[in-house]
Amino acid sequence: MKIDVFFTASGVQPAEVQGRSVVVVDVLRATTTIAVALDHGAREVVPAASTEEALRIAQNLERADVVLAGERRSTRIPGFALGNSPLEFTADAVHGKTIVLTTTNGTPALIAAQGAREVIALAAVNFGVVAQHCRAALEQAGDLVILCAGSERRFALEDAFAAGRLTKVVLPEGGLRRVDVNDGALASLELARHYGERWLRAFRASGHGQELADLGFREDVRYCAQENTHPVLPIYADRRITAYRAPQEG
Repeated sequence: MKIDVFFTASGVQPAEVQGRSVVVVDVLRATTTIAVALDHGAREVVPAASTEEALRIAQNLERADVVLAGERRSTRIPGFALGNSPLEFTADAVHGKTIVLTTTNGTPALIAAQGAREVIALAAVNFGVVAQHCRAALEQAGDLVILCAGSERRFALEDAFAAGRLTKVVLPEGGLRRVDVNDGALASLELARHYGERWLRAFRASGHGQELADLGFREDVRYCAQENTHPVLPIYADRRITAYRAPQEG
């Protein structure tokens, strides 16, 4: 078994994700916003690498069913209906809609994971259901990649902490004696040991968390730190993120 953690998408080669289960982490705020949008009834979220690509995608979709959302440097893109605050993605705003989303860090990380066997979006708000899925995937395929979005191609403490929390939870009985891990996974486990289950403490300590608070998004930071409030499993495939629903028995 093997777990690799990468602290940014920058420099990750296609071969490092090809055919593997990949978990993308941008807890402040893109992967949180995606989970919230899907839990509130959005049909799908389409990630775009740039503002221009988001506009092109939206033009090719049924206009009445599309919501443009995104941020640059944490603030809403002018002319877009929504930014990247999970508090904006209410059921009234997103139910039944296709969300075309572009963000500074999160959506490029998702796009970088294309070619993986599966791509999942992790946040605190859907931590339990993602961890359960990843534990099963690791046992079945013996392989897991945790790809942190980081902050403008640099290390982000909040994403690394989330990677450590996930690594710790999905390790099988026997722990590191049974699983090969890279240095990123070892470092993220140390962060998880330091902060324990205190998501908010880690988020407030991070540079991006402090930046968001200074910009007036203090409530976003608190919201993003709530564990298991939106238990959906966002799966990215065919350039669309949808909520996986287990088949109904009977």
